[in-house]
Amino acid sequence: MKSLVRWGTTFGLVGSTLLATVVSGIAPVFALPEQQIKEKLDSVPVWLITNPQGLPLSRQLPDPQNAQKSKGSVTGVYMSRQDAQAFIKELQAVKNPDPKMAEMLKSLQATAVPLGSIYQQLQQSKNKPDSLKFAFKPNDQDVKGAVELLKASGQKVEQFRSVPVFMVRFAPDKGYVPIQLGTDKKEYIPMFTSKQDAVALLGQVKPKFAKADIQVVDVDGVIKTLQDKNDEWLKQVVFFPSPEAREYIRTLANNKPQQPGAKPATQPAAPKK
Repeated sequence: MKSLVRWGTTFGLVGSTLLATVVSGIAPVFALPEQQIKEKLDSVPVWLITNPQGLPLSRQLPDPQNAQKSKGSVTGVYMSRQDAQAFIKELQAVKNPDPKMAEMLKSLQATAVPLGSIYQQLQQSKNKPDSLKFAFKPNDQDVKGAVELLKASGQKVEQFRSVPVFMVRFAPDKGYVPIQLGTDKKEYIPMFTSKQDAVALLGQVKPKFAKADIQVVDVDGVIKTLQDKNDEWLKQVVFFPSPEAREYIRTLANNKPQQPGAKPATQPAAPKK
């Protein structure tokens, strides 16, 4: 799998129709083209632990019905580069008597790939028992934040078993807060992969909309909605990378001139009536 080279610069939009579908599980008849879903996910970098050749570190999954067989292999997908690097250090700190294994561990690195590439791999390997599987590792702080928000909304939850996505609403029964991007001031409603970004936007909205809050959904449900639904406005949906991920993207750009629309507006857009 190739390392990250370039990323999209437009961030996301989601509305009440999408959220209702995610929560209720209603599956519409039509589907958004797979390539469009991939392009939306490509704006978010994730990290694999790989060798210098780019092959991901993985472990075999045993077949519960036959100890002599394997049900493919699994590799970790980290939403945080720091988390991936911390795990590499843990592996390298373990003393290994096998010189080849020790050398292999020393060569491990955190390799960035677009989330869309992971999605594409999953689609291509459907129903293949020996395929490489991906175990997502969300940032602990964001998972904790998601659980706290869900509990504050009255839900009984102790664990969040997926990658959380955060959205800012004008009020629990109102629409989502849009931001303006680009020179044409086009409006989007961001789907944040970091609670930190959602809290920052909420802070701008609260003075005028006292009931504004943050709602949490999981990325699996959002992707399923994109797969199942074909409303025209869904073509505008994208994801907003975390601050750590955006900083990584900026380091890749080096001295390249900034693309128009690469930064979100500092103020939220006015609510639509």
